[in-house]
Amino acid sequence: MESFREMSKEELQAQEVEVNKKYQEFKDLHLSLNMARGKPAPDQIDHANGMLETMTDYHAKDGLDVRNYGVLDGLPEMKEIFSDLLDIPAKNIIVGGNASLNLMFDQMMRLVVFGTAGEKPWGQLEKVKFLCPAPGYDRHFSVTETLGFELITVDMTSEGPDMDQVEKLVAEDESIKGIWCVPKYSNPQGICYSDETVDRLASMKTAAKDFRIFWDNAYGVHPIFEDVKVKSILDACKEAGNDNRAYYFFSTSKITFPGAGVSIIASSDDNIAEIKKVMTAQTIGYDKINQLRHVQFFKNADGVRKHMQILADCLKPKFETVLNTLEKELKGSGLITWENPKGGYFVSVDVLPGCAKRVVELAKEAGVTLTGAGATYPYKNDPKDSNIRLAPSYPTVEELQQAMDLFCVCVKKAGIEKLLEQA
Repeated sequence: MESFREMSKEELQAQEVEVNKKYQEFKDLHLSLNMARGKPAPDQIDHANGMLETMTDYHAKDGLDVRNYGVLDGLPEMKEIFSDLLDIPAKNIIVGGNASLNLMFDQMMRLVVFGTAGEKPWGQLEKVKFLCPAPGYDRHFSVTETLGFELITVDMTSEGPDMDQVEKLVAEDESIKGIWCVPKYSNPQGICYSDETVDRLASMKTAAKDFRIFWDNAYGVHPIFEDVKVKSILDACKEAGNDNRAYYFFSTSKITFPGAGVSIIASSDDNIAEIKKVMTAQTIGYDKINQLRHVQFFKNADGVRKHMQILADCLKPKFETVLNTLEKELKGSGLITWENPKGGYFVSVDVLPGCAKRVVELAKEAGVTLTGAGATYPYKNDPKDSNIRLAPSYPTVEELQQAMDLFCVCVKKAGIEKLLEQA
């Protein structure tokens, strides 16, 4: 395809006529499709329906009746599955409720209210800053923004956060207390952190003694095209002598039932003890019935891995639809670049600077809802107005093809408008 950026004004005007015609044809279809968030489709969720069959045994392996009180930090057999699946010692795992986001918020609040390792609680400090690799996960940014932290954008590279930026910032400013990380198939780009990035995060010198890494391994078992191994942050921190630096989060929200899964927080011996001390005042324990349901359904970590292969088979045609359509309609156009993720839940694209909001607006007017432009940046402020997160998981392949065909037309329309402005 000839690059639109190399066309004359007259050629662009001729292309605009054709694109406007195609755009109107899509508007006439009165579509109503949603690609705004990474929701599992009904056919994915259906594969976990066996978990909803009536439980005939309500007892854990040690004889505990899960319908009654007891067990603060999770059933041992549930811990064993997560331990094997994620290569984390069971003693360093606390099993939580239905969402890892809840555990992240709770842990952030413990730091705000109680502090950690004898340091002053963050809520008593004049200023708290948090590093936010971007494009990144909007819900992470929302947690720290809601708590009044100052969010500092750090660029993402093909190997993870730009570590030159990160190391310089944390070494100079003790008010920088932590960083958000999605280390495997990152949201939205699908980037997997390199071993070097993991080691640098674990070993870097920080002005704040209580600097913490919030390591959200949300897509750790979500390969689609290739399973990429990411080095353990907990092991790396221990090797570097910074045992307490990282909190590790994971959940089954996109494995079994969103809103009814099982989550974990994992960390060092000292951190786990510190967390449990506060938890004893917060809760008697999380939903053990749901934990046992998951144990009985999966049986072991291999059961989870087999289930994830089924889900990968559901997602693969959808991701292929997105990537193949981008390749067919926009390769060489000069209007867009994109990532080719090996797993996860999203495809990240970058359109011409100043065009992302316009593309999202055009798509909505024609019946396709996309994630809002800017959502992948702190304060929803993409300085280039270029990044858009595509979420292929929920629509059917047929619906997705329609949505992607329209999306490509919107990228062309917005891009041509921008180029004509500059001509």
